[in-house]
Amino acid sequence: MFKKKLEFSFIILVVIALLYLSNNIYSSHQFKNNDIPASYLKRIKDKETDVLNLMQNNYGFKLNIPIIVTDKFKGKLYGLTSYRDGKIKIYLNKKVMQESMDYIVNSVIAHEYAHALMFKLGYLDRKNSGHSNEWRKACIKLGAQDCQQYVNLQEVILSKMPF
Repeated sequence: MFKKKLEFSFIILVVIALLYLSNNIYSSHQFKNNDIPASYLKRIKDKETDVLNLMQNNYGFKLNIPIIVTDKFKGKLYGLTSYRDGKIKIYLNKKVMQESMDYIVNSVIAHEYAHALMFKLGYLDRKNSGHSNEWRKACIKLGAQDCQQYVNLQEVILSKMPF
């Protein structure tokens, strides 16, 4: 009798795990093949507004820079600021958004705006890949929680923990 109950419990557990896995696969497929959810766009816009207000308070002006969400990045690059022909654009990686949206909102947007600010102010530092002391100060003033050159994957993972 105990053996049958154990087998039944195991089968139920396997079915629940398969349903959970199927739901995750479906959600990832939907996210990958559709436009970004409106809730994500709102969070990006809200953070952009916060960053621009901090820029106004700390530097006396705001930059009107498009934020472009793309799935064209290779690898795990979270964001990129480009400066070409006098025009600045900020790109965010759609491929990492579903798993790391909090990190993108809390750190990446201000990080990329700090690069844009450095471009605008003429601090083009190739020696540190644009991550100079001036950039770091701007990043902090623009409200980023993490002003490192590369994404802190441990921070991203730990932010998802329930404790």
